[in-house]
Amino acid sequence: MVRRLLCALGLLCTQAFGIAVHAEGALFEVPTRENVLTTVFWEAAPDAKATVLLFPGGAGGFGKVVDGKASGGNFLVRSAPDFLARGFNVAIFGRPNGTELGWVERTEPEHMADAAAVLAFVRQKSSLPVWIVGTSRGTISAAAMAIQVLSPAVAGLVLTSSVVRHATPGAVPRQDLQAIRLPVLVYHHARDACKHCQASDTPLIMSGLSNAPVKKLMVVDGGANPVGDVCAARHWHGFIGMEQQAIAQITDWIKAPQQ
Repeated sequence: MVRRLLCALGLLCTQAFGIAVHAEGALFEVPTRENVLTTVFWEAAPDAKATVLLFPGGAGGFGKVVDGKASGGNFLVRSAPDFLARGFNVAIFGRPNGTELGWVERTEPEHMADAAAVLAFVRQKSSLPVWIVGTSRGTISAAAMAIQVLSPAVAGLVLTSSVVRHATPGAVPRQDLQAIRLPVLVYHHARDACKHCQASDTPLIMSGLSNAPVKKLMVVDGGANPVGDVCAARHWHGFIGMEQQAIAQITDWIKAPQQ
């Protein structure tokens, strides 16, 4: 069903509305379902090698666009300039009709229809391969998209600070990971103290990826000065103080996936 939606929505996405365009990035409202507009931040990199489609954590979204930049504090949002500097176009998935994204709906058909339409929109912006990248609660969306939205445009999947606690709705290990036939990088901070995202549970993802042609688990350490909620973006969970290192490791692997 989602594959059909991906094709059908290709024309629909040509009608995306650019509501705030700057010299650098741009904010768009993409028609993704009937009476639903999903916000997308888009910024192209010079001589790009690929595009990353980012799914932030928490309730989703990327904050306001200020002077051509997304202002949200989520790890992936604040690291968008690092992706760009390393030669990757950046697309950030926002919120459908401004609605916050919870846990359960991130695997539902409606969310997948929105993801498929945003992918079609991104492909109109650039024909380069697309890597799906999620962090924290966004890994639920990213994994579900890799399973349900089948497109040759998608080159691979990156999961950072993955939701691995089995009791958590939508947790990555609970999804049909054997359906993923893409290269997958699982990137996690060793000191992540979020109860939903313990590094010790990340092997559960790896064991489920039985059909991924290449898969890699990277448990890293580093950074400095964590503050606030252990499940929030300014703690180890959000790779605080090591953002450039994290994006360098992630993008190096994307360029040459290996076990």
